[in-house]
This record gives sequence, structure tokens and C-alpha cells, in this order.
Amino acid sequence: MRPPIDSGTILITGASSGIGREIARQLARRARTLVLVARREERLEALRDELLAHNPTLGVMVERCDLSHPDEVDTLLDSLHRHLVRVDVLVNNAGLGDYGLYEQESWSRIHQMLQVNVEAPVLLTHRLLRRMLERGRGGILNIGSGAGRMLRPGMSVYAGTKHFLEGFTESLRLELSGTGVVVTLVAPGPVDTEFREVAGGENRSARPSWMRISAERCAREALEGFERAAPLVYPGLAYRWMMRLASFMPRPVMRAGGLVVARRLRHGTSLLEPAHPDARLGRRVLLAGGPEGA
Repeated sequence: MRPPIDSGTILITGASSGIGREIARQLARRARTLVLVARREERLEALRDELLAHNPTLGVMVERCDLSHPDEVDTLLDSLHRHLVRVDVLVNNAGLGDYGLYEQESWSRIHQMLQVNVEAPVLLTHRLLRRMLERGRGGILNIGSGAGRMLRPGMSVYAGTKHFLEGFTESLRLELSGTGVVVTLVAPGPVDTEFREVAGGENRSARPSWMRISAERCAREALEGFERAAPLVYPGLAYRWMMRLASFMPRPVMRAGGLVVARRLRHGTSLLEPAHPDARLGRRVLLAGGPEGA
């Protein structure tokens, strides 16, 4: 069973940059219509022009939508209905993250992450899935994160939302077995997107360069796994083997490693330098396209 990518209508959230943009580029030569969704309309329009220049018969819809606002998600869905757009494949790629101690986060920021990373993909899936089931064919590709399988001090809310997405996707996949709807979760590690560029020293110090991959490669391996109807995809060879080995790591060992990171964060030091009791953590906001960005 394969998702109906060829000559299908595919909706991609977070399509303005990063992994979402690369997925759109790779699907443009195969799909009948792409529905590009993101906050930054000017970037979507630039991507549309690029795609049409290389694929003049492709249909492209640009839908500006801030997924942190449920009313805008409703407007997006109403627009699809009004234009008689039948979505064959849904790519839940948009995401939002922050780096810092939980108590230093504003509730508005936390709520925004919950809306983008949890409510939006669940709502879109709920509204589009029934039509897929009626047709007996469809696909749902959820771009999560390796954080959804690990303990991530300094990214507690982000990691929690990705843990949710993993449980939701894996369970939904079982429910839809034999229905003709393919469900795949992608859990990327370090990917060269705007999210990583904005992250700064803390994130990069813990991310060796040999593990990082390009957004193009991440998108390619994600789609290859989706077409195989794989339940879970780890893009990147080195990262894939690391995550497979990590699955055998006892929980107490994971907690011990996480505790070291948490203590360093609390005292505002890098993992590569001794802690200073008077240091204070400076938060770095992460907001970009890709698995972590809208």
C-alpha cells in the first residue's frame, strides 16, 4: 500500500521554509496540486513561482494561516471546501519550539506551542481523514522530532508536544490498518534549518556536525519512508543508528544524562564549561520552518 502522491492533492503545513519547503519541491513534479500553508505569505508566493517555473502544469494554492489560531485553521478548511479541494495527502510539518527553563516561559508562548504542535495537526487530521476513508485511499505524514523519544531539559514543552505526536501517530496508524490510508511518523534529528540557526550555542554544542543533515536529504528520506508505508522514519544514517541504539538505553540512564544537562541549564553554563553558581540562563527563542517551525 502506497500513499496517493502521484497525481494527488497534497497539503503541506510549514511550507515556507526548511523541511516543508523541500517536501514541496520534491513533490512538485509528481503531484497534481500542492496546497502550501504557512504564516509567511510572501515566502509561499515565492515558492509557488519557483515550483510553477519548473512544473507549469502543477496546480498550486497558497494559503496563509497562523496555525496557533484555531479560527485561522477553520478559515483554511473553509477555503478548501469552497474551492472544492479534495486533499489526498496531509503533511503535518509545521512546528514551534523554545529553548530555556520552563518557569521562564510566558504562558502565551507555551499555549502557542501547544496550538501549533498539537491542536493544529490533530484538527487538520480529524477534518480531512473522513474523506480519505470514504475514498479508501489517503496519506498522513507527520513530521515530529527525535525529541519525542528522548528527555530534553530546556525544551520541556516542545519535547512534550512531540511525545504526544508520536503516540497519536502510532496509535492512529493501527486504527487505520487496512483502510487504504497510510500513516507515517518522521522523527528528524539535527537538520540544517532556520530553527537550528536561531538556536545558538546551547543547541549546537550538543549536536555534532557529523549528525546534521540538510533539509533536502531529510525531506527525501521522509518521503521514501512514507512511500514504503514505514511506521517511523529517522532521516540520516548516523542519527538513525544512534536512535536505534538509544532505544535500548535504560530509563534511569536517560534520566541521569538529562539531569546533567538540566543542572547546566539551571546554572547557565555550556556543557563544555564548569558551572558557575551566579550564572543566569539566557533564553533563546526558536521559531522557524521545518519540523520545529511554522
